[in-house]
Amino acid sequence: MELKEKIRFFALENATRYGGKANPGAIIGKLLSDDPTLKEKLKDLQPTIQAAIKEVNALSVAQQQKELEKAPEDLFEKKEPEERDIFAFLKIDGAVNTAFPPGPEKYPHIGHAKALLLNYLLAEKTGGDFILRFEDTNPDLVHKEFYDIMQENFTWLGVKWKKLIYASDFMQDYYDKALMLIEKGEAYMCFCDTENIRDGRMKKVGCACREKSTEEHLASWKEFPQMTAGEAILRLKIDLAHKNTTMRDPTIFRIIDTPHPRIGSIYRVWPNYDFQNAILDSLNGIDIRLRSKEFEMRNELQRFIQERLGLRVTRTYEFARFNLEGVLSSGRVIREKVNSGELIGWDDPTLTTLVALRRRGFLPEAIKNFVISTGITKAESTLTWDDLILHNKRLLDETAKRFFLIRDPLSIEVGNAPKQNIELNLNPNTKEGGRKHSTDSSFIIEKSDAHRITEGSLVRLMDCLNFRKEKDKFIFDSTSFEDYKGRGNIIIHWLAQHESSVNVEILMPDKSIVKGVAEKGIENLKIGDVIQFERFGFVRFDAKEKKCYSFWFTHA
Repeated sequence: MELKEKIRFFALENATRYGGKANPGAIIGKLLSDDPTLKEKLKDLQPTIQAAIKEVNALSVAQQQKELEKAPEDLFEKKEPEERDIFAFLKIDGAVNTAFPPGPEKYPHIGHAKALLLNYLLAEKTGGDFILRFEDTNPDLVHKEFYDIMQENFTWLGVKWKKLIYASDFMQDYYDKALMLIEKGEAYMCFCDTENIRDGRMKKVGCACREKSTEEHLASWKEFPQMTAGEAILRLKIDLAHKNTTMRDPTIFRIIDTPHPRIGSIYRVWPNYDFQNAILDSLNGIDIRLRSKEFEMRNELQRFIQERLGLRVTRTYEFARFNLEGVLSSGRVIREKVNSGELIGWDDPTLTTLVALRRRGFLPEAIKNFVISTGITKAESTLTWDDLILHNKRLLDETAKRFFLIRDPLSIEVGNAPKQNIELNLNPNTKEGGRKHSTDSSFIIEKSDAHRITEGSLVRLMDCLNFRKEKDKFIFDSTSFEDYKGRGNIIIHWLAQHESSVNVEILMPDKSIVKGVAEKGIENLKIGDVIQFERFGFVRFDAKEKKCYSFWFTHA
């Protein structure tokens, strides 16, 4: 079958399910589910997809149904996705130990999730150990609450660690290794001010401190803890003319007087990131580290530290970060907007922090599938919400319960409508029922749907009955969907007038509130459940306040 024809059938199928209007996101999802290799061609396929949607949406539902009957029987069969080995390029033989070392400084976001999951999945795949290690040797940046927040977020993602380690618990190891370097003449105490150090590195010239004897540096190191902050630093002696500026005699220890949230004021002399990171990777037996490209310049320095100390060298691979279009990523800017009230909090629905994605209704498995789909590449990429939504929708389509929501409700009478006891499925992929309704001639529909009903048109109340509009009255026609096929015009959702309904409010990403009434079955939901309000979208049950059920909009 030609791709153009397949796209049209997918548009027809989606349109008949949702009142005659095809959704481009759903069609793209179907295409990629059917053939993941089309992801690279999506930009070129957009005109074809848009043309198919325009053509299909111009048809009546009856015409769409008739056209859909021409589709091959196996076109909509579900296919098991082929597992892709994104780690094949590493050419691994045997178990691999990995680690993820976040700083407990802020709420983790989807970028953190990529590095976390890649390292975790690599260890899991090879039968190695995965270590969660908090990089907390800069007391100025560490915030106590984020130790727990990060662990909770990572657990929610389904990550399990063999060991939980705190970098601040290894201070004596750092001191011992620093002493070794000073004794070997490969580290020195520097008393220059920041400006002179920066100038020397730029001009590739050393300072007088660099030329002092090993004995003098050892004596200064011993006195270091009693010095004032900023008086001195410990630097590696490498090469001030090195082409990699990170290698030009970098700082490896400095004084910080801020009390540490875990261990208080026991220490004043703290190692910098590169030094403690290189040492702990070796001490913890880490074989491979996958991390974002921002650390690429530091790779050479950390390897140098391990080699000079005779430690096992960790293999690292840096990958490009991805950016989500239109999403705030700066922690400083987010914090300012939270404090000013412009954002609800770190879980604001416009953000991609893990707490925001969780509260909005994104599933852990969808986030995992999304970050894997971005691959391990050096090429920067900018993605959209639709790329993430695609993976979430694929899972929710299979599992989310369906309910009717009526916005801007309007009561109508369908003359001569019979009384019926109807049981609808909570999910179209099951035949388990679960949504029981008792109907007569009185219904509630949306005003916008009422305006679409023209004189003489045949309308179907989803899974209930068909009626006609005759001289401003609605007259019962039949109950069977077969009677609607080929003659009908629109399919709409409904509530039975005499059945009790539930008040609903939905927070949208733009902070607007959608209000309506929903079927009584949502009273059985638990906080955190993600459902679909048919012909509206997926939502997450967030809270029950008095007699109103509050949801957050997930996506269409």
